[in-house]
Amino acid sequence: MEKVSVIIPVYNAEKFLYDCLESVKKQTYKNIEVIMINDGSTDSSGSICSFFCEIDSRFRLINRDNEGVCSARNLGIKMSSGELVAFVDADDTIKECFIQNLYEKIKDSGA
Repeated sequence: MEKVSVIIPVYNAEKFLYDCLESVKKQTYKNIEVIMINDGSTDSSGSICSFFCEIDSRFRLINRDNEGVCSARNLGIKMSSGELVAFVDADDTIKECFIQNLYEKIKDSGA
């Protein structure tokens, strides 16, 4: 079972971020790492990310100055250790089976 790196660019997303990260934490596919790129947020997004790092060792936070979402995603790819990569936006919530379904579709299709 390959590791899936879930990359989440974060910029001033405090209104949505907790629900997003909670939905990622609850995935049925457990072999994940969650890389949160805090892209210079000026709200409490960094604190929310830090909280998830404290409660779940699969979560990792990278803080940096604002360089934009594309740059944040590219940094997440560079920092990832998974064989597969999934992107989630900080204002998204995903179903508990999202990563499992993604993994199965990739394997079934031979992608």
